[in-house]
Parts: sequence; C-alpha cells; structure tokens
Amino acid sequence: MTLELTGGSAFSALARKTGHWTRRYAGGAVTFGCPGRASERAPRVWSSRGLGLPEPELPGFAAQLRRVMKHEAYWIARAACADGRAGDAARWSPGRYDDEDGFVYFAGPCTHGDPWPGYRPAEEFTITLPHVRGLRIRVAAYLAAE
Repeated sequence: MTLELTGGSAFSALARKTGHWTRRYAGGAVTFGCPGRASERAPRVWSSRGLGLPEPELPGFAAQLRRVMKHEAYWIARAACADGRAGDAARWSPGRYDDEDGFVYFAGPCTHGDPWPGYRPAEEFTITLPHVRGLRIRVAAYLAAE
C-alpha cells in the first residue's frame, strides 16, 4: 500500500498486526482492525461521535495508540494539520464505564462508515492521525484512575 501525502510525497504503509489488533495507515488516518472477535466483544463505534471498548482491552489498545504515535505517518499528518489543537485531550471525553456491558466509552472523532445512529459493533474503525494523541491521553487517564 502506498500513502500519498499533501505535497506529492508518498511512502509504503503496510498493515501491522500486534496481538489481536491491526493498524493500517492511509489518507492521514489510522484504521484499527480487530479480527476474530465475537460481535458482543467487538469495539463499538458511533460514527463521528465516539468509541467504546471492553474494559479489559484498554491496556492493549493504549499500546496500539503508542505505536501509532511512533509511526512516521502520525508525524507527517500532525505537521500537515491546520488545526493546532487536533491532538488535544479535549477532543475526546473522559472514559465512561458502563457496568451493564463492561465497556468504556470515549466520545470523540472516530468513524466506521455506518451511517446509522448509536454505538454499533465494528470490525474496523478509523481515527484521523492528529486525533490519536488526545485519545491516548484519555485512555491513559482512565487506566491511571483505576
């Protein structure tokens, strides 16, 4: 896969798999995949509104966010972003635990392509790269408060 960036430069971005997460970089965004999960334990996404993850998945997902922020695509997208506050934690809500389903929800800029309202199980979801930092801050804060 080749990623074309503003200004005509491009680089190869392969799908990465660590544990049971995959990451794919394209178009200034990262798409996280979670193959093989039962739909009741799959991440839940309300397109353009938020993300929900099973609480036991948070440490592994935090590691994925850390890896994204080390990738060249993150730094290129962040440098090209006109919104200097895109990486602020304020773009995401603090984590809210739902004791009915055991998920932790973060309202914020996450998509999966489903136009219907409400949180739905998603095999993949996408976050624009500059917004990854804010989510990483919120996930780390949630884990630190436990």
